[in-house]
Amino acid sequence: MTVDLARYLRPGDRIVIGQACGEPTSLVEALIDQGAAIGNLSAFIATSFSGLFTPAATGSFALGSMGAIGALRSVAKANRLGIIPCHVSQIAPMIADGRIGCDVALVQVSLADAGGNHSFGLINDHVGAAVAKARIVIAEVNDRVPFTNGPMLSAARITLAVPTSRAPVEVVPAAIGAVDAAIAAHTAAFIGDGAVLQTGIGAVPDAILRLLSDRRDLGVHSGMMGDGLVELVEAGVVTNTRKTIDPGVSITGALIGTRRLYDFAHRNTAVRMCGTDYTHDPSVLARLDRLVTINSALEVDLTGQVNAEQSGDSYLGGTGGQVDFVRAGARSPGGHSIIALPATARGGTVSRIVTHLTGPVTTARSDVDVIVTEYGAAELKGRTLADRARRLVAIAHPDFRAGLDRVAHDIARRGF
Repeated sequence: MTVDLARYLRPGDRIVIGQACGEPTSLVEALIDQGAAIGNLSAFIATSFSGLFTPAATGSFALGSMGAIGALRSVAKANRLGIIPCHVSQIAPMIADGRIGCDVALVQVSLADAGGNHSFGLINDHVGAAVAKARIVIAEVNDRVPFTNGPMLSAARITLAVPTSRAPVEVVPAAIGAVDAAIAAHTAAFIGDGAVLQTGIGAVPDAILRLLSDRRDLGVHSGMMGDGLVELVEAGVVTNTRKTIDPGVSITGALIGTRRLYDFAHRNTAVRMCGTDYTHDPSVLARLDRLVTINSALEVDLTGQVNAEQSGDSYLGGTGGQVDFVRAGARSPGGHSIIALPATARGGTVSRIVTHLTGPVTTARSDVDVIVTEYGAAELKGRTLADRARRLVAIAHPDFRAGLDRVAHDIARRGF
């Protein structure tokens, strides 16, 4: 079905697009092709893995995001991405109050059930807020999208339904290298039986999950789920039986993976898709015991400040849900908050444990619990600045420890 967006969009409209594997790719292609003719359009997408958003493609509309995540890095590098620094949990409220404009919502949904309700399929984070706010809701109804358990979209709320049958965006698990495996081994030591996991995607999270096959009764409460968690469910490791809330159910806001994950989630009542007002809400997270949160960073300074966004002049990441989950994991009874990163970058020529950050502070040192590299784990919560510096030097790459140690001695001498 060919979509004539000019029948529905007005010049100056602000558009919110379903993100990640929930990206409505047919609608995005139409927007790229027709946006310039409509005129003065702007769009917001939190992350993208489709490869459709390129510097050239955004010539037909202005593009904004919460960070340069996934395929959006090339757009940021070309200075064509308007970055809004914010936590994932802030996006839906900012759509609701108009700070992120939403005249039009472009979403991907499953086929409808007998009651005429579509599931949001692979994404259920802030799309509900976008649909509630939008004047126009255009839904790509894709028969290859799973029908997932969670909030629904009534057919009556859809302005235009566009039927498609195309493979949703997939994110294939990354290859796991020796460094990833070493980081995973140090991280897994903090995950005991009955732990509730929050993880991201990538080689390190996948490597960690592969080391948990001997655990019992793990749970999931995470902003996203990938293929690795399917393996743990099928192995009987993830049961969610010990969770203090939502027993028996994995809670997530996004399915980011491959067809294996999508088939697993289809009509699976043991997986519940939720908005960020539940997945990231502090009052909800505070009710979870043994919550272990695992996030990444570009660099960490010797006092424990974390930069997950920018390296020098290059914007490479985003705030995401890191702060929400770092605080929750660090405060959870029996839980931990872990920032995991390789000790070096650029082929080993640059240390990621640094004396001073080259970018912004994403997570404050007062919130940080544990930092992990391939050389070990530095437990920082409750430690003095001098002790933190010593512990972080110990997990830096050996080639950089001498220089870092001199600064650590200065911190110890001053006490700050």
